Amino acid sequence: MGSDGLNRAGRWGRLHRVPPRSARIRSPRLSPEPHGIVRALLRLQAEEGWLPPERLEALAGKLGVPLHRIESVSTFYTHFRRERPAGAIVEVCRDLSCRLAGAERACTRLEDLAAARGAGGEGAPPFEVHEVSCLGRCDGAPAAALGDRVLDAADEDAVLEAVAEQASTSIERPVRPWPAADPYRTGDLAPFSVLRAVVEADSKTEPVERLEGAGLRGMGGAGFPTGRKWSLVAAEAADQKVVVCNADESEPGTFKDRELLHDVPHLVLEGMALAAWCVGAERGIVFIRHEYGAERARLETALEAARDAGVLGRDLFGSGFSFDVEIFVSPGGYILGEETALLECMEDRRGEPRNKPPFPGNAGLDGLPTLINNVETLVHAVSIIHRGVDWWKGLGLGDFAGHKFLSVSGDIAEPGVSLFPVGTRLEDVLQAHGGMKDGAALQAVAPGGASSNFLGPEALDLALDFDALAAAGTMLGSGAAVFVAEGRNLLDVGISITKFFRNESCGKCVPCRVGSEKAVALLSQGRGVSSEDEALVRSIHETMQQTSICGLGQVALGPLLSILDRFPDVANATDGD
Repeated sequence: MGSDGLNRAGRWGRLHRVPPRSARIRSPRLSPEPHGIVRALLRLQAEEGWLPPERLEALAGKLGVPLHRIESVSTFYTHFRRERPAGAIVEVCRDLSCRLAGAERACTRLEDLAAARGAGGEGAPPFEVHEVSCLGRCDGAPAAALGDRVLDAADEDAVLEAVAEQASTSIERPVRPWPAADPYRTGDLAPFSVLRAVVEADSKTEPVERLEGAGLRGMGGAGFPTGRKWSLVAAEAADQKVVVCNADESEPGTFKDRELLHDVPHLVLEGMALAAWCVGAERGIVFIRHEYGAERARLETALEAARDAGVLGRDLFGSGFSFDVEIFVSPGGYILGEETALLECMEDRRGEPRNKPPFPGNAGLDGLPTLINNVETLVHAVSIIHRGVDWWKGLGLGDFAGHKFLSVSGDIAEPGVSLFPVGTRLEDVLQAHGGMKDGAALQAVAPGGASSNFLGPEALDLALDFDALAAAGTMLGSGAAVFVAEGRNLLDVGISITKFFRNESCGKCVPCRVGSEKAVALLSQGRGVSSEDEALVRSIHETMQQTSICGLGQVALGPLLSILDRFPDVANATDGD
């Protein structure tokens, strides 16, 4: 049923048109309850450029915590610097899409330039080059960053110019419209009209029923039914609950949430508010990766606009319902995409996953029932609640339902993010992005990001869908298709992914910490993969699957082994491009 039919039925009451500015009343902001250590360390590093020991001692005294807690947190997260840098820091992504685009060569060249300056041979400001895990800029591979300034690592002149000018702020880029996903795109309705209609209808269950009827699943990788998750948290008998938006996408090849935060931040916030209404929460937190400076700025602007319009804050629409959102900047680490590691971070501890149960929906942030949803999930929730189940099901191709944002990168002509009907063939995804670069043939594709198993060219006939890809032995995962051209060394690709998971392991589980390191050591000797080495890697993989408490350890060796399974000839390849 379309939105007009929904409104005539009066299910949510009348959706409100955009009011004149004079009629908008800013709602009082709810008092946030920020945790102290991580945020204080981020502020200190922004001020000093690193974390001087004497300042850490002073910070411990100011916060009233033992110094060992400050040390524990500051030495765990990748963003914190414990040594004074010699100059500006240029970070170069080393992972999947950037590696395919020549990041290793670009990084080596920049390191040579930095070394020449350090030796006094260039007479220009010194800088350091740091290899880092995925920056979430796979569509600009090979990507580099100077603070919030995103750079092309292969453009040496641009990098040197940014260093010379100390240009570390983000550059504004156009906002891309997504009319199929944004019910407010025409301007006829005021943002948060869906929330207003739901609150004024005083229904907490019917929005959840719509999500369940639509079959919306979590879009961050796990694919858990969204309506069911909301119902479980709503059923918890607690006076206080929390809604968290997980905007910490950090898997190589994945950057769709970055675009949604930039282009439709109002939908992210409204999705959180709708969730809060349904589950009984007053506090919301967006947990966003620190590399997303431009996107954070857009989100902050949307937050202020929502408060000014009176759609976030206390006593919304005179209903007695109060809800506001704060932003928590991640101090870095892929592991923080795991929901309980994220909670540990927000509670000022090392980001190590918790044993489950209890699940966050039962006992999450500070022991409170906590609903955690992905950015894209919240965006879709707004339109489904507004437009209905039939609308959502009508978006898919054939018997499929809905649409899906997809990050597309690798050896293709036009990397970027697109919104596809569920059921779209991977061949059509590839062609929508210009096909393979320079007319190359396709060798392999990872349809769900770096943690998904690789498939061969036959995968182009597969549908973009959770179940269809699972049946083929891979997964939709984080919604990131990475295409690899014929002629690439797939063993090198697989090893690079294994190195990523090794680098990002939190180290809590011994089999994951030791096993990922052992696998990398076995396969990085430049002599291919012997049958004995392969057998040992498979044994390590089985152990990690059975004993790791989070998904990182369970999938860390899967992509590499999928390459050995489907492309057995690569076992005889040697390292290199």
